[in-house]
Amino acid sequence: MRIILPTKGLSRHPGAVHSSSAAGTGTVVPAGFTNYAAPGGLPNVNYAGEPSIGANWKSGATMFQANVSTYKAVFDDSTSPATAIWSDVSASGDNGCAVGSLLSLDPILWTDHTTGRTIESQLTGVDSLSCTTDDDGATWQPSMGGGIPSGVDHQSIGGGPFAASLVDPFRPYPNIVYYCSQDLATAFCASSLDGGTTFGAGVPTYSGLDCGGLHGRIKVGPDGTAYLPNKACGDAQAVVVSRDNGLTWTVQHVPDTTRGANDPAVAVGANNTVYFGYVGADGKPGVAVSHDHGQSWTGRQIVGGEYGIQNAVFPTMVAGDDDRAAYSWIGTPTGGNFQDTANFKGEWHLYVTTTYDGGATWHTTDATPNDPVQRGSICVTGTSCGGDRNLYDFIDSTIDSHGRIEVGYADGCIGACVTDPTHTSGTGPGDARAAWATIARQSSGFPLFSAYDPAAANVTVSSLAVVKNATGQFVATIALGNTGATPLSGLGLQLLDGTKQVYATSLSLAPGAFTTVTATWKASGGSHTVKAIADPQNLVAESDETDNSATFTVGAR
Repeated sequence: MRIILPTKGLSRHPGAVHSSSAAGTGTVVPAGFTNYAAPGGLPNVNYAGEPSIGANWKSGATMFQANVSTYKAVFDDSTSPATAIWSDVSASGDNGCAVGSLLSLDPILWTDHTTGRTIESQLTGVDSLSCTTDDDGATWQPSMGGGIPSGVDHQSIGGGPFAASLVDPFRPYPNIVYYCSQDLATAFCASSLDGGTTFGAGVPTYSGLDCGGLHGRIKVGPDGTAYLPNKACGDAQAVVVSRDNGLTWTVQHVPDTTRGANDPAVAVGANNTVYFGYVGADGKPGVAVSHDHGQSWTGRQIVGGEYGIQNAVFPTMVAGDDDRAAYSWIGTPTGGNFQDTANFKGEWHLYVTTTYDGGATWHTTDATPNDPVQRGSICVTGTSCGGDRNLYDFIDSTIDSHGRIEVGYADGCIGACVTDPTHTSGTGPGDARAAWATIARQSSGFPLFSAYDPAAANVTVSSLAVVKNATGQFVATIALGNTGATPLSGLGLQLLDGTKQVYATSLSLAPGAFTTVTATWKASGGSHTVKAIADPQNLVAESDETDNSATFTVGAR
């Protein structure tokens, strides 16, 4: 919990945009990202700890909430990478809801993908000041804020389809909306039937005998089941589940997990597969999957091993197709006590771990390879922290209508901090560390909706010719191209004379691009069978795997 007051915007973040891409592995092309820092002219742009993000599938806008400010980002995908236009659409008396940006103990935002409604909430203690918008912040309407009773901290808003009920409720809004908050030992969730304008009574979801008070963001599956994740239910982490529109709740433990320092996250696929992302007591990010509303769990595994991750914070999850989900988190390969301000020297990045096979395998991408999110320590123990709590306690993620992953986070390393490890604080307000409003948006790889998968790449070795030059060397000319629609980076090319490799290189090919490669090696007598092979390790998922090679025979002389 913290008190937030409106402040002026600061100078523009000097490291505004950077991007990365991930090469294919087997038949999977993991997600790559471009990062978009909010313009410096926006209010509170460098006070963006604990952001929320939501995507309006009707308008295409992305909504971003931090502090007492609400931003709208619109992405233009006619260019590559896409460009973004940000604007301040905060609720105020001028646009219909005066309570929307007065003060806050905690901000939160949720966007209903299907209806386009966004709800922004500013915690006041045992309730919230709240506003709703159906036009991406052009106008706002006051909301009741939450249920009575409610908790004093860490509110969450979410929603989705109604669960089947014996009594069909009057439904002035097509989806149910929940307001959940914790009250130190217990937590309450209240439901709204009118899209978050009014709420019913708060219902206890668990007691202090079941779980610790703090919980993550509530999510609702396609069948109306509601899930509230918790980091400390006995000796394990758990989801607290309601299948009756919030009337009753059941704690479902995730076996073999350990209590963590960060709220876990949950996401639900299109056919109700449940994905759980957490950080255990060992500081490492993990995942698990349930096919029965959290009653049992499979596929529990640690992720981030590709980068040697030893510490992680701020889990957030989102799902699309039933077998596709993304787990985002901030992590570092540096081990040890990451809250030791004086001695911890880790470099933290934003990582996104995706599955495209229902959680059997996961693929991790460094979404900020050239710009750390933080240097040094990150404190997650609340208001007793020092200056290293600039990012506060969580980040958030969503997907757009095409299944692109979008992660809202605060960048705590800007200015000289980006390239100089001795600069840990960046350029924050006064002497504080930075917390710049930023969105990492998927710009390559498979999205979470297979209907929008990029066309497969296709490597073609169109010709191979070998001659013997005047100095007695063999000279091979290889023509190859990418006849698919996916860019190729680090494409391998190998040349064999019989069974002996005489040349190898790697290159990049844009969609539709062709190139010619020349290789020279020492000749010998007799007949030679020369073979050129593109993608020799079969790392690229292709629409046609049969045209990757060509053979040429040089006769005896």
